[in-house]
Amino acid sequence: MPIEILMPALSPTMEEGTLAKWLVKEGDTVSSGDLIAEIETDKATMEFEAVDEGVVGKILIAEGSEGVAVNTPIAVLLEDGESADDIGSAAPAAAAAEAAPAAVEAAAPAPATAPAAPAPAAPASADGSRIFASPLARRIAADKGLDLATLSGSGPRGRIVKADVENATAAPAPAAAAAPAAAPAKAAAAAAPTGPSTDAVIKTYEGRTFEEVSLDGMRKTIAARLSEAKQTIPHFYLRRDIKLDALLKFRSQLNKQLEARGVKLSVNDFIIKAVANALQQVPEANAVWAGDRVLQMKASDVAVAVAIEGGLFTPVLQDADMKSLSALSGEMKDLASRARERKLAPHEYQGGSFAISNLGMFGIDNFDAIVNPPHAGILAVGAGTKKPVVGEDGELTVATVMSVTMSVDHRVIDGAVGANLLKAIVDNLENPVAMLA
Repeated sequence: MPIEILMPALSPTMEEGTLAKWLVKEGDTVSSGDLIAEIETDKATMEFEAVDEGVVGKILIAEGSEGVAVNTPIAVLLEDGESADDIGSAAPAAAAAEAAPAAVEAAAPAPATAPAAPAPAAPASADGSRIFASPLARRIAADKGLDLATLSGSGPRGRIVKADVENATAAPAPAAAAAPAAAPAKAAAAAAPTGPSTDAVIKTYEGRTFEEVSLDGMRKTIAARLSEAKQTIPHFYLRRDIKLDALLKFRSQLNKQLEARGVKLSVNDFIIKAVANALQQVPEANAVWAGDRVLQMKASDVAVAVAIEGGLFTPVLQDADMKSLSALSGEMKDLASRARERKLAPHEYQGGSFAISNLGMFGIDNFDAIVNPPHAGILAVGAGTKKPVVGEDGELTVATVMSVTMSVDHRVIDGAVGANLLKAIVDNLENPVAMLA
């Protein structure tokens, strides 16, 4: 029986994507692990690997198609002994799932409270989340009476493949009563007012000249996540001024010594290192919010906001406290460059416990950033400018001062802990040599 290749979910926030490019054509033979397409998600363009093996019988979604929903059939794979003639007898699961309710309704309208049958192309676990499995794995599971929710996938991004179900033993399926408990909450959230409707806003500006700009996947995701963050995270803010003169002098000396190696350290590299070290010095602040608990992290994984056309990425520098300034500088340049090309893999921009957003290079003195869940905080960095300050001897002098604001999730970090973390960051930046000890 022909195997449907479905639009994959290549990131946790992906609901639909753009089929940017096919890397195979009809008639090509593919094996598990072969690259078959490039998919644009809400964050990046990623290569999509085949899970099953066979011959590409028909491509259902053309290159450049936008808004293709996750789990929509995009191509059909033929197994040994099958031909293109067999494709017609195997209606796509999505079409069958849409046609069946319409036929039932025409024959005998069902009660309003009757639950709809789940589409076979998108099985769900007991908590309502999607279960990703290849068509062949689903067929084998059905033949053996296996519940896919009880299996762990070994395929790309945890997808259940043939090998996962071949040797599995059937287990009782979860009771129908274990329906998604989160459904009412999600429905309530969806019903919550989100501001004036599109029609109402457009009507307000009747008679004025404007151009409508459609939202791409990245902008939709940014809007949804930051709206949720601002509404659900109890933010509080801590502010400090940091004197940079010692750091700027030390940076100049290091860059002269590193010039032969082609390394040039930025102030941002020192900020990353300072934050990473501070998370080790105040370990109770190195944590993330996990819904009903807090995860205390061991390593200092620091996310750094990178502006790109139409949005931003927050690539993560893992184990930043263990890396040298030159290593952090090189890694940050690489991540930022690939972020602007939308070539980062999900594991490169997911995770971390704390973030940095630096708008100092744009001349911004100070600002308040929004915590990006599940991070516990984010450091908003302003420009370093010459300001009059009172010296330790009481005399008025001039120093280069940088203003920072730390936005904190109060569910994870209390005021005193946040103050200690920010103090550690300030101490590290005002005494940069000590960071290398």
